[in-house]
Amino acid sequence: MEQIFFWSLAVGLLTAASAVVILRNPVSNAVCLVVGLVFQAALFVTLEANFLAAVQIIVYAGAVMVLFLFVIMLLDVKEEARRPMVWPKLVGVFVGVVVAVLGIPRLVASFPASQKKLIWGEGKTSGAAQDLGTLLFTSYAPLFLATGVLLLVATIGVVVLCRRDPSP
Repeated sequence: MEQIFFWSLAVGLLTAASAVVILRNPVSNAVCLVVGLVFQAALFVTLEANFLAAVQIIVYAGAVMVLFLFVIMLLDVKEEARRPMVWPKLVGVFVGVVVAVLGIPRLVASFPASQKKLIWGEGKTSGAAQDLGTLLFTSYAPLFLATGVLLLVATIGVVVLCRRDPSP
């Protein structure tokens, strides 16, 4: 039963994430991103990481998405929908995603701490958020920093994709 629940959440998350990339309307993209964040929070609940699920909903689906929607409302949505797709950039993004999907497991496997199971709230720790932060910044620091670099690369990719070429 747990596997059915996990796989249904995983398929829902992948569908929402794909819709964020495929759809042309920025408001639809933001709504699909919120749906994807909720699916991700549900996956955290299945891992019994209730604190992370609550933070996922409050911080990302709440605060960050409100900021995204403010930016989207400042855009001219109709003009964005009429803009043609730039296929070379889209192919470049697809190649980058394939390289990332194939390369990230190898990167994670190269760190010795990645082979250990992340146990939080058992043993001498009380399961507080401070204990999670200490664990992330000591044993799992390289993986935590690699996540930051991945987010930076994604942000640069969005800027490159959204950059408008100057009109002659």
